[in-house]
Amino acid sequence: GVPADADRPPLSPGRPGELSLTLLLPALRRRLGLPAELHVVKAPTRECSGVVLLSSCHRATEQIQQFFTDARRRGRYPATYCAVTVGVPAEAEGEIRAGLCWQQQGDTTVVVPVPSPGRRSLARKEVKSTLTRYRVLGAAGGCALLQLQPRTAFPEQLPVHLTLLLCPALGDHQHSSRVGRVLGVPFLLPPEAAPTRTQVLDDELLSRLGLSPQQLRRLPLHIHLQQLVLP
Repeated sequence: GVPADADRPPLSPGRPGELSLTLLLPALRRRLGLPAELHVVKAPTRECSGVVLLSSCHRATEQIQQFFTDARRRGRYPATYCAVTVGVPAEAEGEIRAGLCWQQQGDTTVVVPVPSPGRRSLARKEVKSTLTRYRVLGAAGGCALLQLQPRTAFPEQLPVHLTLLLCPALGDHQHSSRVGRVLGVPFLLPPEAAPTRTQVLDDELLSRLGLSPQQLRRLPLHIHLQQLVLP
């Protein structure tokens, strides 16, 4: 069983004809000559890239998933991500804490931050308290390379946290519109005032990336699961 707070791997079939990790597992098993079925222990979400941990033993899968859950509860960080951000954090390292919840907006359900969640909403699990540790590894041209270590697991936690840091991930077409600018100074817009749209980048950054405005919408999310610490 997957723990309730585990990251959701990209397992869903998606649109007809769309390739998914689930569809690849039987072919990978045959290629490796494994007698037992493969299943996912840990994988980045559909939008992210990075390490995929597979297993052919259900017991080992459950033990490792439980280890990840227990490690986070003890304040450890079993998963390390890297992200390229548009903007450089004011502090070279720190923590991002936020309550997150699902919210209905029109015909879609989105993840939004809750600035000051009450004890009752947390106890009812309507809102989850989330935490990510970050460190700036490098910066150039108004962008930064960040190391991210989530202590909690919630869908879209990392891109939402980067938005709260006022440095959205490069290729974040879901949440980056919440970061506005006045005279070059970034500020956070409320979710209802920031409709989902293709990420807006300045002409200089577009030129450095070698992209046209029409190609920008195909720019992938630059969050990468780099390392897993196993027991």
